[in-house]
Amino acid sequence: MKEVILMIGANGQIGSELAAALRKKFGMENVITSDIREPKEIGEGEIFETLNVLDKEAIKALMLKYKPTQIYLLAAMLSATGEQYPQKAWDLNMNGLLNVLDLAVELGIKKIFWPSSIAVFGPHSPKVDTPQYCVMDPNSIYGISKLSGERLVEYYHNRYGLDIRSVRYPGIISWRTEPGGGTTDYAVHIFFEAIRQGKYTSFLSENTELPMLYMDDAVRGTIELMDAPAEQLTIRSSYNLAGISFTPKQIAEEIKKILPNFEISYADNDPRQAIADSWPKSINDDTARNDWGWAPTFDLAGMTKDMLENLKTKLK
Repeated sequence: MKEVILMIGANGQIGSELAAALRKKFGMENVITSDIREPKEIGEGEIFETLNVLDKEAIKALMLKYKPTQIYLLAAMLSATGEQYPQKAWDLNMNGLLNVLDLAVELGIKKIFWPSSIAVFGPHSPKVDTPQYCVMDPNSIYGISKLSGERLVEYYHNRYGLDIRSVRYPGIISWRTEPGGGTTDYAVHIFFEAIRQGKYTSFLSENTELPMLYMDDAVRGTIELMDAPAEQLTIRSSYNLAGISFTPKQIAEEIKKILPNFEISYADNDPRQAIADSWPKSINDDTARNDWGWAPTFDLAGMTKDMLENLKTKLK
């Protein structure tokens, strides 16, 4: 059967790179991207539609037009931005998801990817080697919406038979796109500023350890999950996914090995620090490894080298 993919919220950090990988896999004509605004550029042969995920009738019209077999729902307001606009974040993250789930049931579209986040964990979750199942008491509106979303997607799988697949992304690091309002954004900004300015002021303290994942691994892992046989999957809420855990101090030390004159400093009293302090330091992703063979390929040194090499070229 020919696969036709509709991606909603395709302009973001993950969507822009995941769409490129899906076009390569399934063909330009079989991947339709959409977002509330047009991207800065639309490549030759790419199909893009302007879409607001809160407009249910517009989503339905697109689904009827293209008859997708898979939906990738990436539209969301992230953690730091969500704290500035909690009502909007809840509305976008929850009602956007419900619109897609209800239409998938109505139109018989079975296969859906929806990302969750390590933001589902909270102050009383285990901080080290955080397991798949544990106390989850998120204290950001983003985390609360993602945990609620996990309960919804499992419910829609069990009640309506939707084949919904999900991962709890840690911080995602990429040289291709600058980030869009998350608590882990420092780990991308630091590389851009290392090239541009030779220095960086981190909004997180030097020893704040958080789980991260290089974009190449994130895209590959997402597609591997979507390709896995349904009978192998034991998690229908969202899989823990781990890559590398490090602190701002550790990443700065890796950058200095390549750019010896790089300098880092630290800001005081940034509101994102409280969010970061409630999140895990490292993630246990044994279930993903066992169910569908997940394994990251980049360590901190390899990621740093790849980021700086590509940014030197990009920022010229």
